[in-house]
Amino acid sequence: MSIWIDNKNRRNVQVQVDGRRLHRILPAGTTAREAKQLESRLRDELTAAALPPKHAGDPPLAAVMALYIKHLEHLRSPETARFHAARITPWIDKYTASGASKCAAMIIRDMTGSYAPATINRSLGTLKKALTLAWEQEMIPENYGARIKRLPEHNERHTYLTLDQVNDLTSHASDAVAAAIWVALFTGCRRGEITKLKAEDVGDTTITIRAGNTKTLKTRTVPIIGPMRRWLPFIPLPINSEGLKSGFSRARVKAGMPDLHFHDLRHSCASILLASGADLYTISRILGHSSTKMTERYAHLQTDAQSVALERAFSESALRNALKKKPA
Repeated sequence: MSIWIDNKNRRNVQVQVDGRRLHRILPAGTTAREAKQLESRLRDELTAAALPPKHAGDPPLAAVMALYIKHLEHLRSPETARFHAARITPWIDKYTASGASKCAAMIIRDMTGSYAPATINRSLGTLKKALTLAWEQEMIPENYGARIKRLPEHNERHTYLTLDQVNDLTSHASDAVAAAIWVALFTGCRRGEITKLKAEDVGDTTITIRAGNTKTLKTRTVPIIGPMRRWLPFIPLPINSEGLKSGFSRARVKAGMPDLHFHDLRHSCASILLASGADLYTISRILGHSSTKMTERYAHLQTDAQSVALERAFSESALRNALKKKPA
């Protein structure tokens, strides 16, 4: 064990990394939390000492991943990233940096079937980033992470609701959940953006989505349209993200839409905007995409609308009528 209490009622902390060991005896009265904190500091100290010098050539992947763990403090969601990194620990302990692509292949082979491609890719992403950090710090002669290829995810959804379907869905929801659903449809906001809205974010004519609450970390404003005003008094929502998630789940089941995702409301917003004649650039601004390239996933809807228009304009009856007319 790494932490224990001796016969003098003192907490002992012992950490071992790569054959090196540190042992500390703490004063009586030291709390378990303080012992845990010391254990973490000692482990970081030993891990840093175990890192190879610059141009070492081929350090263990475990040592390379230590760079990523240190890098976590600069990330927006460090705990989530730490979890994705921890998932591949059993594999990286067996390889050095130059064997990263072989390690990745083993990760993919063993995790496929148990995890979705997107989940596997997130773990591979932590390994790629660790190798990039190692290369930038001249620990390895080349960026071995560039050899690692992510899995194709094929996870795009094409579920678009009509206004009637949304109305049916909200009829099975509480007022707070219904408000979130309609706001999502009218603005294209994500669930997290809606649950973090505050009263001061709602203006006379626009809603402001703060930078810290957006995926792109950029503030954006969305116009308030007439039908949405009925639901504005529910902002801020009287439920948190988990409450909205469970409330939405109950509503979709009752409405006979068990496979519906809350994010489908965002797609539906784009679909309805396209059907009304909005261009991709305008939709991109409303949804808060970092570029119109993200919005191009909806281009097929635009093509479908054009196809319907062409079919209508050049229907067989229209052509027959046109061909009956003789040119002057």
